[in-house]
Amino acid sequence: MSSVTNGTAQPSMIYDSLPYYDNELEQYPILKQKVEKELAREGKPPQTLHPGVPPEPTLFANNPMLQAELERVSNHRLLPPLDTTRYQLPAPTTPESEEEWRKALDNARAQLEHQKTRHLNLALLQQYGSNAWRIHNYLNEAAAQNIEQALEELKNLTTEVNRDRKNYQTRLGTQLTSLETRWTELISSILQIEMANVALEVEIDRLNKREVELAAAL
Repeated sequence: MSSVTNGTAQPSMIYDSLPYYDNELEQYPILKQKVEKELAREGKPPQTLHPGVPPEPTLFANNPMLQAELERVSNHRLLPPLDTTRYQLPAPTTPESEEEWRKALDNARAQLEHQKTRHLNLALLQQYGSNAWRIHNYLNEAAAQNIEQALEELKNLTTEVNRDRKNYQTRLGTQLTSLETRWTELISSILQIEMANVALEVEIDRLNKREVELAAAL
């Protein structure tokens, strides 16, 4: 389908095919074979993108940590194992070292604070977690329903568009077939008239010659 400007504000559309109406490939299998052969002769599509396509953006260009994580996921690399030494309470290897005792004490204090935070989070989760989870599920269900409704509306719109296209093309195809049949009938009538004219000219020539012969005999 192409558009042609005819001097008006809106271009007129020219339909060079009616996919919902044309069925020459089904009627004439030899045409389908020729089309498939021609398609096989065509070269493969270019692998390079069109110059008008913008280059691929660099994700997380300002965040090296997220960029490294994206690269790890893209390369299917596993996460590094967790450092469990932070959750242990090792005793100083040298009991006489005050520095090692200070590090062990700082580690114990840090883990104690971590346990307090865990207990606080568990208490908050026990008190508010169920309601928060219900609200979360409710919001997810509402979002899913909205998406399903939008999808259903889009499917209905697509079906309606395809139905309108099919009806329009079928109507145009019927008109074209009727005009083609009429054109064939007119061409046949013109040929018959031309043949009749030729026959009349031959008959006129014969009568003229006969008239000349009769005049000469008198």
